[in-house]
Amino acid sequence: MAVQIPYVREIEFTYDASEQITPLIRRVVAENPSAFTYKGTGTYIIGHGNVAVIDPGPMIEAHVEALMRALEGETVTHILITHTHSDHSPAAAPLKARTGAKTYGYGPHGGGQGEEDGDMDFVPDVEIRHGDIIKGDGWTIECVHTPGHTSNHICFALREEKALFSGDHVMGWSTSIVSPPDGNMREYMASLRLLLTRDDEIYWPTHGPAIRNPKPFVKAFIAHREEREQQIIEQIKAGRTHIKDMVPVIYAAVDKRLYPAAARSVFAHALGMVEDGRLVADGTPRLDGEYRLA
Repeated sequence: MAVQIPYVREIEFTYDASEQITPLIRRVVAENPSAFTYKGTGTYIIGHGNVAVIDPGPMIEAHVEALMRALEGETVTHILITHTHSDHSPAAAPLKARTGAKTYGYGPHGGGQGEEDGDMDFVPDVEIRHGDIIKGDGWTIECVHTPGHTSNHICFALREEKALFSGDHVMGWSTSIVSPPDGNMREYMASLRLLLTRDDEIYWPTHGPAIRNPKPFVKAFIAHREEREQQIIEQIKAGRTHIKDMVPVIYAAVDKRLYPAAARSVFAHALGMVEDGRLVADGTPRLDGEYRLA
């Protein structure tokens, strides 16, 4: 649904196989391609011998087995979770059961029991916070809290390679969906700006190819969101004061099946614009509510 970034090169992904992508990083891609996951969830293995696994992925038996084959002869010491959506964290349970490794994450899902696509079963063995350091055998991970896509989203920086595992905060093929109540557009924008203060040289997102020279990429995401908010203002000026009327115009080039997700993204923008005084809602801000310029 989100904007394609033109200077990201297309690459092929191989399912059911471990790919060595740097001296310290391997990747196993789950066969769950979709409009929201691109080619599938990329599970990362860090190190050799005693290793960490980042985002074990969806509860797909074939993926779990592919991951176990990739880990044969090694000891999993840490299972790291960027956030609790169903394509990222559910496979942590069978991986933990088969390896005995502890899970690490910011916390349980924050969206409430009714949120679609939230993994409500995941509770980390070890809660981590911004700035925490996790040390392993030949590798060092710094935790970077990046709320916005979800309230518990956290990125992992591999210091030895100046690499950031960016989860869904910065994906390698499109912008991220921000869906209230757990998704928060103002937090998402602040988390993007946080990345501009860092010196990471490459991002490894859970979906899509690596992002090299990441700062221009992040700046493009910020500019895209600022442009979206200007589009919302223009829609209201044109008399379209309900989100359901804005979406077909703003997302005219997008598959209509993605309009519900698009509407939630516009809602996230509208909530932030009400908070900062640029929009006024008719009562409590709602997805189906009416909005006008302040």
